Amino acid sequence: MSNPESFINEVTEEVRRDKLYALMRRYGWIGVVAVVAIVGGAAFNEWRKITTRTAAEALGDAVLSAISVEAAAARAEAIAGVAAEGDAAAVLKLLSAAEAEGEAGRPVLESVAADASLSRIYRDLATLKLVLMPGAGDADARIAVLEPLVTAGAPYRLLAEEQLALAYLDKGETQEALDRLQQIWLDEQGTTALRRRAGELIVALGGTPDGA
Repeated sequence: MSNPESFINEVTEEVRRDKLYALMRRYGWIGVVAVVAIVGGAAFNEWRKITTRTAAEALGDAVLSAISVEAAAARAEAIAGVAAEGDAAAVLKLLSAAEAEGEAGRPVLESVAADASLSRIYRDLATLKLVLMPGAGDADARIAVLEPLVTAGAPYRLLAEEQLALAYLDKGETQEALDRLQQIWLDEQGTTALRRRAGELIVALGGTPDGA
């Protein structure tokens, strides 16, 4: 019985092998494609990382070269000439506006503040800088610009609150100014310097910082 059984086992094994080869011939290309996709994806990711790193290094070198220019006006022009896109371009515009003399930086800040494609952190910063510039308008105009900057989650909420308090003082609305300053004083998210300024101004206006 051993010989017939051995023969049957060999035949069975041969049939299995034939089926396996048939399956490999039919579906083997899927494995090849999978391997190629994995290797190609890894190569693409590595290429993308290298490209991103190279672009970032080139941008950094260009910015360093621009800010090393001695004259402020020339430095602002050099920074503005650095090619960038998106938020990186917004940062460069803010740097350029900071170096510009007189009113030269205003149009740059206005363009950043009005660009809805940029992150809010840059738009709000440009708006706040516009309010701090000479000739930003009367108290009512400044208040209208600053109010959207003090909403919950706004990146410069407390700094905008400080400017709102000063605008209300300009209007002669001392109590409103005090209320704004008290909010700054009590807000634990405020920096030590900002809260100290608020506390000193509260005292100067005849008030007492809450909890002091």
